[in-house]
Amino acid sequence: MSKRDFYEVLGVAKNASDEEIKKAYRKLAMKHHPDRNQGDAAKPAEEKFKEAKEAYEMLSDPQKRAAYDQYGHAGVDPNMRGPGGGAEGFGGFAEAFGDIFGDMFGQQGGRRGAGGRQVYRGSDLSYAMEITLEEAARGKDAQIRIPSWDSCDTCHGSGAKPGTSAKTCGTCQGSGTVQMRQGFFSVQQTCPHCRGTGKIIPEPCTACHGQGKIKKQKTLEVKIPAGIDDGMRIRSTGNGEPGTNGGPPGDLYIEIRIKKHDIFERDGDDLHCQVPVSFITAALGGEIEVPTLAGKAAIDIPEGTQAGKQFRLRGKGIKGVRSSYPGDLYCHIAVETPVKLTEHQRKLLRELEESLKKGGSRHSPSGESWTDRLKNFFS
Repeated sequence: MSKRDFYEVLGVAKNASDEEIKKAYRKLAMKHHPDRNQGDAAKPAEEKFKEAKEAYEMLSDPQKRAAYDQYGHAGVDPNMRGPGGGAEGFGGFAEAFGDIFGDMFGQQGGRRGAGGRQVYRGSDLSYAMEITLEEAARGKDAQIRIPSWDSCDTCHGSGAKPGTSAKTCGTCQGSGTVQMRQGFFSVQQTCPHCRGTGKIIPEPCTACHGQGKIKKQKTLEVKIPAGIDDGMRIRSTGNGEPGTNGGPPGDLYIEIRIKKHDIFERDGDDLHCQVPVSFITAALGGEIEVPTLAGKAAIDIPEGTQAGKQFRLRGKGIKGVRSSYPGDLYCHIAVETPVKLTEHQRKLLRELEESLKKGGSRHSPSGESWTDRLKNFFS
């Protein structure tokens, strides 16, 4: 039976981001995990679990995903031949994608380069960027400084001390790999002496210590999209660590961290804020001003408003990066109790309290309800 499309298995679009693919896989893995499915449902769940796992393993790897997008299942199945119908066609395909299958014995990301040496993709880098809530809502263009590698001016990239040169590794004869026998199997491993370069440098350059490159800093322009949320990542292709033996560089992932705001708390696309109101305004009602990211807004406080009352301002939240409409702003009323009263003010409040007590429950319905509950509790 033919395999289902990997994107269909995970339920994501073909242009889905790495984060969307990861979330989809986690959801399916939790749903179909063998520990959560017993009895008659165990076997179907196990099959779906394995299917989702295979799809995630292929789509979470950039090289395998690229091969799958162009050639389908034939691009990621070592038992199937690639385009061209013969072994030569498959060999050319594998080389074009940097040996997407990797070394069968664990040397992941490596492929054969010029001269038979192992070529490796550079490592990805991570950069944490802190921005304000306003910047996250509106988006911004920013500049960051990241580590970069330039060719050494002293040795001109050879890694050898001026006047000397690198020599072919005598252990691997310049191939960068050695064959190790384990029982009936022959295992290919990276040469331990030259570490896959195929070269030995007897006298390393003192400026770059034999690396042929110098670590520097470079400025990178970054566009922060409007609506980005805390924890999201922006991928900058090719700005990671350089590859080995001419391999492609890794990527840079910019992780967004949003600073704590003095007024607002973000929940997805919605915003929340505490609005202090005097107990006189809460009792008599009135109009108050509240802040929004776009400026000021007014809300009407009805007479008898209690602490904790919530007012919703539609569309005054944040429009997320994948949202069609902005979220809402929720204003939570906090009734302020007056402090540092004068004797005259205390006298007025006591007179008010006596007057309210004479009115009974119609002035304090919650208070009477509380008294009744206490009576029932202690009786």
